[in-house]
Amino acid sequence: MVSRLHTPGPLRRVATLSVHTSPLDQPGAGDAGGMNVYIVEVSRRLAARGIAVEVFTRATSSDLPPVVEMSPGVLVRHVTAGPFEGLGKEELPGQLCAFTAAVLREEAQHEPGHYDVVHSHYWLSGQVGWLARDRWSVPLIHSAHTLAKVKNAALAAGDRPEPRARVIGEEQVVAEADRLIANTEDEAAQLVGHYGADPRRTLVVPPGVDLDRFRPGDRAAARRAVGLPDDAVVLLFVGRIQPLKAPDLLLETAARMLADDPALRDRLRIQVVGAPSGSGLEAPRQLQELAVSLGIADLVQFLPPQPPDRLAEHYRAADVAVVPSHNESFGLVALEAQACGTPVVAAAVGGLSTAVRDGFSGVLVAGRDPADYAAAVRSVLARRELLSAGARRHAAAFSWDRTADSLVEAYTSAAAEMAGASRRRGSGSLRAVGGAQVAR
Repeated sequence: MVSRLHTPGPLRRVATLSVHTSPLDQPGAGDAGGMNVYIVEVSRRLAARGIAVEVFTRATSSDLPPVVEMSPGVLVRHVTAGPFEGLGKEELPGQLCAFTAAVLREEAQHEPGHYDVVHSHYWLSGQVGWLARDRWSVPLIHSAHTLAKVKNAALAAGDRPEPRARVIGEEQVVAEADRLIANTEDEAAQLVGHYGADPRRTLVVPPGVDLDRFRPGDRAAARRAVGLPDDAVVLLFVGRIQPLKAPDLLLETAARMLADDPALRDRLRIQVVGAPSGSGLEAPRQLQELAVSLGIADLVQFLPPQPPDRLAEHYRAADVAVVPSHNESFGLVALEAQACGTPVVAAAVGGLSTAVRDGFSGVLVAGRDPADYAAAVRSVLARRELLSAGARRHAAAFSWDRTADSLVEAYTSAAAEMAGASRRRGSGSLRAVGGAQVAR
């Protein structure tokens, strides 16, 4: 394969790879979640800085146009790779060749140097990005979002472990990427400890939150908007319905609260916003059946994924947002809830220990005992006003603009490093060397 080396200048265009899910998809269903939000928010802010973004994603319908302008300066390119529908994420590795070919052909229609950097999201995209990096001689920046070894170490009961093929694929991408973007110090340590990542190429760049959309407001008005009584005690879960996210633990927590205080039944309401996803599709009504078996079906409202402005109303209407996941690389739901002034009770795992400031913006719970979660919820309710103020202050420290600025620095340093290494070797080498300092 022939390299087409170009001399890097100011960043003009980023090729963003999101093979298995589109930034145009509604988060909270299918494979769409925090990663989709991340790509949308970062892409818009890069474009606002004059850096064009082209997002390549797999087409899942023949009705999709080849190219969609998501926002000014941001294009979404729908790549035909495999059948449009009925292809599970576990089957996508077999379509990576077709996907890669489409990405390379798009670049080949332009002058060399059309893209200044490749940013891949999730390991499937990393495999494509690795080849594009070698073909174009531009740096590969990779965001894992989730890691197979970490997920398998904290597997929910009855959930399927991630396959060995994914583990190998992640190891390859970690070894090849010019920069690895971790959401938290914890994730950076996992990349280094579990995957042998070079600490010098592993950067910690926290995600952000849209503080204009997710902001405090009139709780009574929000409750009227989402159909909740003014005097209700409202517990909220937002996310995909799958074992990893553990919405069942919220229902068990609610049942425990009622066992401890039967009088609470008249006021307790539980809202579950999301749709079955992943292994949750194998028993899509399991959560509803659990609510029946726990005797709380009349208190639980199941809602489909909500558009962002409507979702913000649900956050504002809630007394407590509960995020009981077995693992999270960050936990954007926790951050969005806090930005709306709603305290969070979350599992003390992964990125949630960064997304939630224990005792200030919510409570972190070690272990999986519903009694411990019930106690945590009660403690939040007892000092909700204080924690609500802390929640907003904590969320305000996270900014998508800061995320975008840090990514631009990563892109620029990686491109300069690649160019310098090529000059020192006196050839258009395809491989970059490490050497960046870890951003903290």
